[in-house]
Amino acid sequence: MTPIDTKIAPYIAPGRRVHLAGIGGVSMSPLAEVLHGMGLQVQGSDQSDSAAVERLRQLGIAVHVGHQASDIDGAEFVVRTAAIHDDNPEIAAARTLGIPVFERAEAWGAIMRQYENALCIAGTHGKTTTTSMATHIFMAAQADPTVMIGGTLPMLHSGYRVGGGQTIILESCEYCNSFLSFFPTVAVILNIEEDHLDFFKDLEDIKTSFRRFAQLALPEGRVVANGDDVNTMDALAGLPLFTFGFGAEADCRAENLTWRQGRGDFDIMVDGALYTHLSLEVAGRHNVYNALAAAAAAYALGVPGEAVRRGLEAFSGAGRRFEYKGEVNGARIYDDYAHHPGELHALLEMAHTLGCRRVICAFQPHTYTRTRALFDDFVRELKAADVLVLTEIYAAREKNTIGISSRDLAAQIPGSLYCSTLEEAAERLRELAGPEDLILTVGAGDIYTVGEALAAVPAPC
Repeated sequence: MTPIDTKIAPYIAPGRRVHLAGIGGVSMSPLAEVLHGMGLQVQGSDQSDSAAVERLRQLGIAVHVGHQASDIDGAEFVVRTAAIHDDNPEIAAARTLGIPVFERAEAWGAIMRQYENALCIAGTHGKTTTTSMATHIFMAAQADPTVMIGGTLPMLHSGYRVGGGQTIILESCEYCNSFLSFFPTVAVILNIEEDHLDFFKDLEDIKTSFRRFAQLALPEGRVVANGDDVNTMDALAGLPLFTFGFGAEADCRAENLTWRQGRGDFDIMVDGALYTHLSLEVAGRHNVYNALAAAAAAYALGVPGEAVRRGLEAFSGAGRRFEYKGEVNGARIYDDYAHHPGELHALLEMAHTLGCRRVICAFQPHTYTRTRALFDDFVRELKAADVLVLTEIYAAREKNTIGISSRDLAAQIPGSLYCSTLEEAAERLRELAGPEDLILTVGAGDIYTVGEALAAVPAPC
């Protein structure tokens, strides 16, 4: 395995005291629980109370609400979430006192070295769904995995699980090269496209990052890669790969594909032999690829085909991935996290296969830099909606220093409707909705609240 600087490793040991800044976060709260289970003395802070914070307190972990320098008292090292910057009082105090500060990804990287199998799932799209699928498979195989997902999996009622087995499964994000702190024994690459251009210089820079990620698993481990994705094959050229896809050259391939209301039935063949047959409960060709990736990773780790079948056929989706919310005026409402043109393409293509009267899409762009960098691609993909409602850009970690707005997208898409607030968007959708329509609330921000509001309030008589 490629050597990595692991300065945090000596601190991940029983009896050590760690402070987690942002402990209630989606990957920080499971990190706290894992470290606690390993015998470390864990404390932390978060901006607000939450169900995750309350759970940690019930485990005996002290959590302070708010951030102040005194919170780190007694800590030997600090781990922070990406949202916590150097000007945070806790981080500033740690620097002053000479207490080491590490990133969340570094901690997860050190932890996964404790496991025989570290399955790390990366790609521009599909990470959450594929990690969720892999979790279903390994649970069906009774492997008792530890899991870290960037979304909610209904089976777990959360985005993580602390298991007692020898397998850890992690969604692995390329942003800021976070996944380069990991130690995969199986590295999965679903696809590679331009994204996070506020950090990466260009597509070639992104490919370089993914290649470095793949090399972390070699030579002892396996690299599972999408053989049908041109950018992935280009980025990984010359490396030993176990490929999945529809192509005749794929090591793990889908054959005899048929469709049931947009959901795939197909055989999974490995090296020409039947591994298993699947009847998926999630729709879309992109989910056939996600299932192939999860199955290929499971095969690489010796999981029987029957466990793959049982696990994947029990999978009905992850939170905010075409998640059903309810109805309004006879229209069915679904929410989806898609925030990249490639994801929009897959979502809208799949939605049109479901036999609805119209696909009404309410889209909230995510970050100013992504909207500007991929503007023409967003325009092209959003035109696929029968009716398009655009809400203002969700800032996330950014400030609008480039003067871009969803109005600019609306100006390039004939017939689209611009709404300056989510409340206005909800009202327009209610007016538009009719029997047999399919309403999609789409984006990585808070657009999901629109669908929830529509489904919760009865239409006026």
